[in-house]
Formats: sequence, structure tokens, C-alpha cells
Amino acid sequence: MTIDHDQVRHLSEVAVSVELETPEMTLNIGPQHPSTHGVLRLVATVDGERVFDVKPVIGYMHRGYEKLAEVRTYPQITALINRIDWVSGYANEIPFIVAAERLMEIEVPERAQYIRLILTEMARIASHLVFNASYPLELGAATPLFFALRERERVLDLIESVTGGRFHPNFNRIGGVKPNAGGGPTQRKVSQDLPKGFFVDTRAAMERVLSVCDELEDLVAGNEIILARTKGIGVLPVDVGAAYGVSGPNLRASGVPFDLRRIEDYLPYDRFDFDVVTASNGDCWDRWWVRLEEIRQAARIVIQAIDGIPSGPLQAKVPRVIKVPQGEVYVRAENPKGEMGYHLISEGGQGPYRLKIRSASYSNISILPHILEGVLVPDIIAIMGSLDFVLGDVDR
Repeated sequence: MTIDHDQVRHLSEVAVSVELETPEMTLNIGPQHPSTHGVLRLVATVDGERVFDVKPVIGYMHRGYEKLAEVRTYPQITALINRIDWVSGYANEIPFIVAAERLMEIEVPERAQYIRLILTEMARIASHLVFNASYPLELGAATPLFFALRERERVLDLIESVTGGRFHPNFNRIGGVKPNAGGGPTQRKVSQDLPKGFFVDTRAAMERVLSVCDELEDLVAGNEIILARTKGIGVLPVDVGAAYGVSGPNLRASGVPFDLRRIEDYLPYDRFDFDVVTASNGDCWDRWWVRLEEIRQAARIVIQAIDGIPSGPLQAKVPRVIKVPQGEVYVRAENPKGEMGYHLISEGGQGPYRLKIRSASYSNISILPHILEGVLVPDIIAIMGSLDFVLGDVDR
């Protein structure tokens, strides 16, 4: 009897492949997972190490901000909304305040607008430094955390010295900003609107921020493990990102130069020279790199603003009791996570009739079922971390 060795080899390979076949399994990731800043649950269908389907389950932190705003006055609402994205609390206040000011037809003094812009860009720096601290850590690199958080603390010290608040400033007022709000590390005199030495300290802090960006780039870009886990992983096509409403650095990393600072006039960004940073691949690496470059551009804006800040009042003339005229308006701003918008409907009272909040993280994580399909289980962490979302920004 002649033995067909090729047939035997084929049959043995079939037997092995059948033996190694595994049934699909439903894997619950969360609702407490180290790759998220908050509480998110993923229901993933996996076959071995490969993900076939993912369903995000949100709502574990829902706090009902939109309905809470309807039973509060306009000045009280700023204490709520700066807690939506708690990593960049100050920036949350701006589009809401601007929406109320537009309905009231209030012209905000230039100095107040410059102070708002400076603090918004400092909030952007602080937020992106948190990302640059946590994301490498999620991939196994602990050292960048110490560099990034060190500079973030210095930036938060400056924000606290002006607003009196570190995470939740509650500093903006309809018509301008709250004068003499600060305390913190640098006490001010009653006659001053900014702490003594604020400009000198801010310039020094921005120079240190620019320096730490170089250090972070050396630490992360020179790490072969991080490169292997991010380059070509979690690619977001432009059409998919646009269809899902993705915005901010996540969309710009896919090559779309969409930045509301260039389009909207909620703050005087048209007076400053800065670049809208984009990348071309739309993978995890590009999303990291875009945020690093945006720190540099934000520091560049802050330095220009402190050099050119005009003198003048901090508040426009507003009634003692704030009543917003009847009407509706939508104002959006380029927050660190992406587009933050408020659709404000007023019936003429002291609080809004309806407030609809458009938060960046909610839209950004909507792409998870698409972007996680077919990836390996360990890549879930790398992809989710690269999107830089905050669950408070999702579960409003």
C-alpha cells in the first residue's frame, strides 16, 4: 500500500485546526476598567484573542446636568457645567456663558476675553498633559507620568491663583469674569484683577511646558513597545469619523483640519498665530502625537496673549438679577476633547427653559463598535486610551 504523505500531512493539519477552534465568548470589560477615566462597560464578543463585536454600555455616571440646569439660575449653572469634563473644567464654562451673552446682546470687555482665552488654553494644556501621563502608563511606560504631571501641577497653580479653583474654577460671569476671585499660592491685592507676578510666572510655566514636550517626545517616541502597540493600530478613516460626529484631536489625527478656534468667534483666536495640527494615518500613534503638538501650540497662544493683553474693565454692565431674553442659540467651542456645544432656549426667566449639551466624548466613543472590530483584545486598551475620553463628558 502506497502512503500519500501529502494527504496525511493535510489531514493532520485539518485535525489540528479543528482541535484549536474555539467558540465565540462574550467578555464583559468593566464597568470599572483601568483604561478609562470614569466608569464604562464594554460587552465584547471575542473568538480567542480576536474581537468581533463590541457594544459600549454607558450611563453608569449619569448626573442629569441638562435637567438640573433648568431649575437653576444662570450664575448657578457654571458650578455645574465645569464638572462635565472634570479634566478641563474651565473650558466647559465658556460656550455656555457666551450663549447667554449673545441672547442678552452683551459685549464682553477685551481684557476679560483675553483672560478667558489664556485660561482656556491653560486648561487645554492641563488636559493634554493628563493624557500624556496616563496613556503611556496604560501601555506599560510609567516614566512619562512624572514629567507630565509635574508641569500640569504648575499650570493648575496658575489657574488657581486667578480663579480660586483648581479643577472647578466657576470663574466666568455673564458679561466678563469674576474679579478678585483668586487666592491660592499667589495672593493678590484687592485692586488687581490678576495676581502679582502672574505674567512672569505664566511665561516661565509655558517655557517649562515646551521643554517637557521635548522630554515626553524622547521618552515615548523612543519606546519600541509603545511604537509597536500604537502605529497602525485603531485606524479611524475620515469618512467614519465624520459620520459619527468625532471631533477634536481624534478627527485631526485622521487628517481633517477642523478646529473651531478658526471658525467660531467665541474668543478672539483670530488675533493669534498658531497652527492647526493634523496627522495622516489616524491611528493611536497619530492621536498621541497631535495632542503633544497641541500642547506646544497652546503654550504659543498663551505667550502671545500675555504679551498683548489690553487694559480695561473685567465686566460689562449687566443687571443685578440676570434674566435672559426669550430666544434660542447654539454656541460651540473647541474644547480639549473636541466640540463642546450648548443649545440654550430661554423664555425670559432667570434660568433656561431648556439646555441641550453637546459633549465631545459622547460622540468620540460612539466609534468604538467600528474601530474595535477585528482587533486583538490587548489592543482594546491602546485604542480606548488614545481616544482620551472622560466619562463625565459622556454621562452628562
